[in-house]
Amino acid sequence: MALIFAASANAQGLEQGGKLLLTRGISTVDGMGGGGIVPWALIAGNETNLGIGATAHAAHVSLPDFELVSYGGAVGLHDRLEVSYTHQSFDTGSTGPKLGLTDGYSFAQDVFAAKLRVAGDAIYDQDKWVPQVAVGLAYKSADDGDLLSALGAESDNGIELYASATKLLLAHSLLVSATLRYTDANQNGLLGFGGTTDAGLYPEVSVGYLISKRLIVGGEYRVKPDQLAFAEENDWFDLFAAYAVNEGITLSAAYADLGSIATFDDQRGLYLSVQVGF
Repeated sequence: MALIFAASANAQGLEQGGKLLLTRGISTVDGMGGGGIVPWALIAGNETNLGIGATAHAAHVSLPDFELVSYGGAVGLHDRLEVSYTHQSFDTGSTGPKLGLTDGYSFAQDVFAAKLRVAGDAIYDQDKWVPQVAVGLAYKSADDGDLLSALGAESDNGIELYASATKLLLAHSLLVSATLRYTDANQNGLLGFGGTTDAGLYPEVSVGYLISKRLIVGGEYRVKPDQLAFAEENDWFDLFAAYAVNEGITLSAAYADLGSIATFDDQRGLYLSVQVGF
């Protein structure tokens, strides 16, 4: 991981930058600082505890029968609190008529989220085994509630709660993160919330290896609810690489396996994202 600091401190006000490269995380499809599909305990933005930072991101997932586009931004306050907003659009394309929808029909949702670091420090606690720990919540609101109800969802909006623990081992070029999420979201909320089962706790993990100070590669696994009677929902998995072009821009690519979506199996494809941070 980079040992290069972003900018010098402003003696009269908030410090500009200062966080190590890649330690703001890669923006998830939900907009939180983390990997592509799993939030980490890291806080968005380049700020240290002396400043305020922010990120903006855009991501595209191309699957055999669908496409997902996500874009939004996040603000990090003193490397302690993160708030974010993301808009997601799930395009059914030519698959829409096979589902009884119009050609090119898109499901969409807005995600408003907040994350608070409650313990540990991923950078400065290198001599301890205690990870950085954060708790977070996301309010998700999907469109077309009548359609989602017809598909078996109980609601077109819901709240997810999660706790993440992230350990960065600089001496071993290794990042390990685990998340426990309380949710009843169907396909991340794009197909509504609730169904045949109640909300529950679902584990998620990320592992990354720092090949250089600018490049990290790794994988993620996210356990998902399966509660719509008309279609099976599978766990998500990805293999990713993220490259910090400079202190502001990070490019990411991943092979994503999202399993079965709305009765269409083997939804595997390419995930691409760009994140700008300061």
